[in-house]
Amino acid sequence: MALYVHWPYCARICPYCDFNVVRDRGRTEEQAGLAQAILDDLEAQATRVGPRALASIFFGGGTPSLMPPDAVAAVVERAHALFPPTGAIEVSLEANPTDAEAGRYAALAQAGVNRLSMGVQSFDDAALKFLGRDHSAEEARRAIGLAGRAFSRLSIDLIYARPGQGVVDWRAELSTALDLGFEHVSPYQLTIEGTTAFGRAVARGAWAPPDEDLAAELYEATQEALEAAGFEAYEVSNHARDVAARSSHNLHVWRGGDYLGLGPGAHGRMTLAEGRVATVAHRRIGEYVQGVAAGSPWAEREALSLQDAAEEKVLLGLRTVEGVSLAALAVLEHSLASGPLAELIAGGFLEPAGDRVRATVRGRPLLDAVLKALLV
Repeated sequence: MALYVHWPYCARICPYCDFNVVRDRGRTEEQAGLAQAILDDLEAQATRVGPRALASIFFGGGTPSLMPPDAVAAVVERAHALFPPTGAIEVSLEANPTDAEAGRYAALAQAGVNRLSMGVQSFDDAALKFLGRDHSAEEARRAIGLAGRAFSRLSIDLIYARPGQGVVDWRAELSTALDLGFEHVSPYQLTIEGTTAFGRAVARGAWAPPDEDLAAELYEATQEALEAAGFEAYEVSNHARDVAARSSHNLHVWRGGDYLGLGPGAHGRMTLAEGRVATVAHRRIGEYVQGVAAGSPWAEREALSLQDAAEEKVLLGLRTVEGVSLAALAVLEHSLASGPLAELIAGGFLEPAGDRVRATVRGRPLLDAVLKALLV
């Protein structure tokens, strides 16, 4: 069983972000209360789910590098005590590369974090300003140097398909990331969500994202550059230099493993006596804290049907190089012999691989359409 911890606080809300986040300014007392509620939630859920072996811990957000290191240490220590792992596990934390946060890296490593995922997003100062980031390219380079001394595993997030970005510029940014020694790269295409500041700006015509043709060129350039550098796209938006560099926590989730979600808005999936149970914690911080105290931290808790659980496996599994099992597809009444699955294989978008089916090189850029055909 894995553990996901959501820390919702950010120094600044990025205009493209639609996650459950709040500004952290002046919330010291509230943050202390939330840190304690997360520990209390962990204790209570351990009682509910029974003995499990801990597979991994992931601190996401928000900006969990703003989380007090002693609070991080408390969660790591208590999780190990409640769910003794069978060996060393991955403990990941997302971080922004500002000078202020970089100064906390050593303390976070001491707290038990051994893998840092850095939200650099770009090495171009104009692009960083457009994206609403609160660091410069030079700050990012300094932070990366400090992180390399503190953590054994480093990953970098980058955003492409920005307005005005060309293929040559994007290749140069990828080259910069590789020159800095990252073993894991997560390049994400800029997605415009209607509820965000970017969504509102695009709706009123202030600017427009790249057209589909250019976005496709940028995607292809990403695959080519990273593959040439020895990286494998083991998931649609995640590339690792070797198997050891892959995110074991994310793989656990994509493979359909169990995980507890702690913190405001955190999602969880657990296999219990009643079946596969999906949970979503209360999104508002105060409601989550009160819910934990009342013994009900969730805004939603649902036992998934066999079909819903199979759909999740297909949705997540086809994003990975491993693909999805034929058994999960059979629950959805898909067959290699006929129907949408057979048609997608014949069209070169999917391919059988033993007792599994995976997306082809041709199918990966069109995965949304592939999934739509399978999950009607």
